[in-house]
Amino acid sequence: MRLLLVEDDRHLGKATEEGLRESFAVDWVRSAEDAQSAIATTQYDLVLLDINLPGQSGLEFLKNVRKNKNAIPVLLLTARDAVYHRVEGLNAGADDYLVKPFDLDELLARCSALLRRSSGQVEPIIKIHDIAFEPATGKLEQAGINIVLSARERAIFDVLIHNVDRPVSKSKIEERIYDWGSEGIESNTIEVHISGLRRKLGRDLIKTLRGVGYMICS
Repeated sequence: MRLLLVEDDRHLGKATEEGLRESFAVDWVRSAEDAQSAIATTQYDLVLLDINLPGQSGLEFLKNVRKNKNAIPVLLLTARDAVYHRVEGLNAGADDYLVKPFDLDELLARCSALLRRSSGQVEPIIKIHDIAFEPATGKLEQAGINIVLSARERAIFDVLIHNVDRPVSKSKIEERIYDWGSEGIESNTIEVHISGLRRKLGRDLIKTLRGVGYMICS
């Protein structure tokens, strides 16, 4: 899953970005104008939006996003804890809010809840065949046995299991798991990680559709 963090405070932005990268691909911008350019060129699963931004405010940015019929989930990060400010943000189109300073675990939990809701997933654990996967924590069990995935394997598996019975192209996988800070991406990187997943979960779980991509079948 790929997130856009819009936060102008350098220290908070860096700490939040680093914390989120344990679970997600994250692009960090520091103004509404840069955020607008980012969502115009990149598909994100969630936006984490500070209200107090230089230039255009976070709320104005959010209103424009909704005006353009963009339904991407938005989590507001705000130092304003008055009820009026929270209501104002929700009425502008936010899906949830978190008051600063916040705990990273709560932020991750709220992000995961919004991502589940936007994908139509009700339960926090996805079950298919003999596999149980918890996207929020990355915990994966097969036939009751814990399976340890690398960070990239987990990211690819997350994309595929959220698209069961739908093929996902290599380029789409790369777009979902790599952010602007990713370096050294080799042409066969996805294939290598898919091979690792097959070694750990069985060769029949992930299908290769020649010229199309990869798919997990129900």
